[in-house]
Amino acid sequence: MNRWAKNLTPYLFLSPFFLFFAIFWIWPIFYSFGLSFINTRRRPWTLDWDFNWARLISDDFFWQALKNTFIILLGQVPLMLALALALAIALNSDLLRVKGFFRFAFFAPLVLGAAPYSAVFRLIFNADFGVLNYFLGFFGIPSVVWLFEATPAIVTIIIALTWRWTGYNAVIILAGLQSIPTSLYEAANIDGANGWQQFRNITLPLLRPVLLFTFVLSTIGTMQLFTEPWLITTTGPGGATETLVTYLYKQGFRSFNFGYASAIGYTVAVIAATFSFIQIRLVGGDQ
Repeated sequence: MNRWAKNLTPYLFLSPFFLFFAIFWIWPIFYSFGLSFINTRRRPWTLDWDFNWARLISDDFFWQALKNTFIILLGQVPLMLALALALAIALNSDLLRVKGFFRFAFFAPLVLGAAPYSAVFRLIFNADFGVLNYFLGFFGIPSVVWLFEATPAIVTIIIALTWRWTGYNAVIILAGLQSIPTSLYEAANIDGANGWQQFRNITLPLLRPVLLFTFVLSTIGTMQLFTEPWLITTTGPGGATETLVTYLYKQGFRSFNFGYASAIGYTVAVIAATFSFIQIRLVGGDQ
């Protein structure tokens, strides 16, 4: 075997992966981008450079979906990451026994399928016979129509997302906590630093890359939010929980307006990338 054939052999073994990657990943990216400049509302499809992009500016339903997505993002991501940090610190404590059980218990919500998890939340937040309203009534608090009023429906989505993803992020943060050398805390104890001072001056600075990682991933995930609004609140009431991706789905696979759906998809990608860049610049610093 000559040298040229020897160097080519590894790439021949990798060629099936590259082929499928190009067909099912690279090609759809470029095709959908080109589709965003095509008017798919008429037959045959015609090239119209600003038809879909101009519609975004004047589409009230798009702006409502964008607003709802930002409300969920600003309400859920900081709350979830704060709870995940607190949970990770608790799971890392020497006072906790059977740590493996608790780690699995808090990670378990992610193992559940989207459909059964959403069905359970629909039952919990049901206005007539949901267990949550039952407990509210036990304390003398009036029942709330969780799924059929705008603000309670948004709160329901935030609670569901927080319940499902807090444990996942806590496990990631826990890994970061366990990578911090214990000698730093021992030295701080010798110097007389209390728990809060150790947390502020040791834990948080050394956790910054991990917290940034979870922050960026959570932001991107929320920008792509589909399952909970679609299955728990069915994007209602009156579009109050419509997100960018549920609106994209309706345009693409209900109205078959693939050009406009592609424009929405690229808008989501640009917004998510912009938010991630800002977070990395502001929070990441020199990391």
